[in-house]
Amino acid sequence: MATKCVHRGCGKAFSDPEEPCNYHPGLPVFHEGQKGYRCCKPRVLTFDEFLTITPCTIGKHTTVDDTPAPAEQKPSDADVEAKIQAQAPKPTNNTENLPPPVARQPIAAQSPRPTASPAPPEDESDAEDAVVPDNTTCKRKGCGSVYKQGQDRSKEECVHHPGQALFHEGSKGWTCCKRRVLEFDEFMRIPGCKTKSRHCFVGRKKDEQTEEALSEVRNDFYQTATTVIASLYLKKIDKELSKVEFKDQGTIDLDLRTTDKKRYQTSMPLFGTIDTEKSAFKIMGTKLELTLAKADGLGWPVLRADDRQTGEIIQAGRAGRV
Repeated sequence: MATKCVHRGCGKAFSDPEEPCNYHPGLPVFHEGQKGYRCCKPRVLTFDEFLTITPCTIGKHTTVDDTPAPAEQKPSDADVEAKIQAQAPKPTNNTENLPPPVARQPIAAQSPRPTASPAPPEDESDAEDAVVPDNTTCKRKGCGSVYKQGQDRSKEECVHHPGQALFHEGSKGWTCCKRRVLEFDEFMRIPGCKTKSRHCFVGRKKDEQTEEALSEVRNDFYQTATTVIASLYLKKIDKELSKVEFKDQGTIDLDLRTTDKKRYQTSMPLFGTIDTEKSAFKIMGTKLELTLAKADGLGWPVLRADDRQTGEIIQAGRAGRV
């Protein structure tokens, strides 16, 4: 009977214990937005790229979790949350060097921003006549189910995470559910929060001429007293076809098109006002980076005016290297 290997980077179903296993013996490393493993050099920016880093070691499959046991009892979710808050920068009461408050113009009411779909789009589901190779793993995040030749697909249940991986000030989780943990191995074991009736082992074949419209892309930002640096993560942005326009002091119009037929269009209402003449953008291999010059010097708890404020402290300035 086939069992699933628990080595990092492997996760394959195996029945022969002598079969070679390609895996990462080192722990994951996340630092200043970069992701990789301690045992090898590759570093990437997105979580999906991190999952595809080629394993650096060859050994044998195992079903025994070789992660070092923690010295203390596993903390509760409340303890984890308390530790996360304790690690966050502490606000200061020294207001002598702060600029005087500036009256802000009220932000015009915006129509609700479309939320991410609670499940993968239909072209990410398997076609009814899809041919699935034996031992193929489901593509959806957090599922991990492995296809067995001849299984009854009408009885499948795919429990997965439709959201994006979220890493913030040491905590790890998914944008689609509330649970947060500190350790990466715990993050990988967070159970899915959504269920679909079929797995996605191979997906549907897409029409190469059809452009896929994206309702949302992952973003994050950090800030200084005068600037907000925001990243919108989208691979293969076509610089010739894409447009970024600082429409006014509180809005940015985006029309991002990629070389692999994806398109993201939105009018982004910003939390604060900006100096459009001093603001700039840069299109990179995996993202669009916006450098927004603050017009009033105030702190931004969120990037967009229609984002829900969570009370989290947003990093001011780039973290130092360790």
